Amino acid sequence: MLRAAFRWTELGPGHDYLVSDRSGWWRDPRILDGLGPALAGLFHAERPTVVVSPEVTGFMVGPLVARALGVGFVEAYRAGARRAIAEPMIWADVPTDHRGDVQRLGIRENLVGPDDRVLVVDDWAATGAQARGLRNLLGSRYTGAAVIVDECPPEVSAELSIRGLLPGDAL
Repeated sequence: MLRAAFRWTELGPGHDYLVSDRSGWWRDPRILDGLGPALAGLFHAERPTVVVSPEVTGFMVGPLVARALGVGFVEAYRAGARRAIAEPMIWADVPTDHRGDVQRLGIRENLVGPDDRVLVVDDWAATGAQARGLRNLLGSRYTGAAVIVDECPPEVSAELSIRGLLPGDAL
């Protein structure tokens, strides 16, 4: 179903690359119903106590996985966004991502405790940059990253414990 609901789209004249269109995943209630349990199943044995997901798409997928695991959800915000967060935050630099951008991700300091086992959840891992940044931020609390699509090089996926429902070349 994931493959059938996904498509590559062209940006139009003057652009020489395709953009992933995942909107079919969010539109299909059967996919939404199955995503949380499927991604949670990738790390069930590690018994995560909380899910952390980077904005934007992670904010859609992360709660589905948290619900399936019976744990809570914590947002990882990108620095520089136009929103005020009153609570103390902890931040980590994210290595250059698939677009070549450098980011910072932060979570509310009081929402992840020293004994938590954190599962990072997102829709796509291309380089592992966000997982790496969050692993650096979370330290020993990081258990791995569950993603819908893992197109990282195998050594990166192994190093960061990234597990996906689909490899990148399946799309």
